[in-house]
Amino acid sequence: METGLGRLRLPPHVFWAMTLCELVRATAGATAPAMAHPAAPSPPLARRDLSALMEAFPDP
Repeated sequence: METGLGRLRLPPHVFWAMTLCELVRATAGATAPAMAHPAAPSPPLARRDLSALMEAFPDP
């Protein structure tokens, strides 16, 4: 209960509706290191790609 209601800050109705498997997975996800499986870094945008994005999504 301490983990579900305290550390995960689940509302009581959500906590009591969870299965044990859901609680275990939620706990594992909340306590895992943030970058346990970092994605491969993406290459920087080419200038033409950045320009296309800036045209498609202009600042207001």
